[in-house]
Amino acid sequence: MGKKIFSKPITIKMANDFIKKHHRHHRPTSNNSGKFAVSAYDELNNLVGVVIAGNPVSANFMDGTTLEITRLCVIDVAPKGTPSFLISKCSRIWRIMGGTKLITYTLDKESGASLRWAGWKIDGIVEPHNNWYYKSKSDGKKRDKLKIYSLKKIRWVYKLK
Repeated sequence: MGKKIFSKPITIKMANDFIKKHHRHHRPTSNNSGKFAVSAYDELNNLVGVVIAGNPVSANFMDGTTLEITRLCVIDVAPKGTPSFLISKCSRIWRIMGGTKLITYTLDKESGASLRWAGWKIDGIVEPHNNWYYKSKSDGKKRDKLKIYSLKKIRWVYKLK
């Protein structure tokens, strides 16, 4: 039998602090943006993962009922199934809030096993582009050109029933 995982409330700022320390290829969300964050703890009460969910980054999906999982970060020693646990928690919370759909993105080289396990489907391919880099931030400066912006991504969708 696997190790137990449980969740506790966590602020978006605390989740971003965890992401800054542990995420493999992404930085924290900008300006602590998001609707909510969920944490995962192991049976010894160690924080082993976080997820941040918020408004979709792409205006094409900003319909008021779609939520985007913008960051998911789990440490290597987390119990098996921790990513799927966090994804499922987000889905349940969004359903309770009246949402109808969730989206997220993985890098093309990532398997998406946790998303598949949680019932998500591939919804499209996002080819690399410079649009994100050339958008100005609220302070008028250009965004940092991160390597992640030059990588192909897979868009995933989960429709709530």
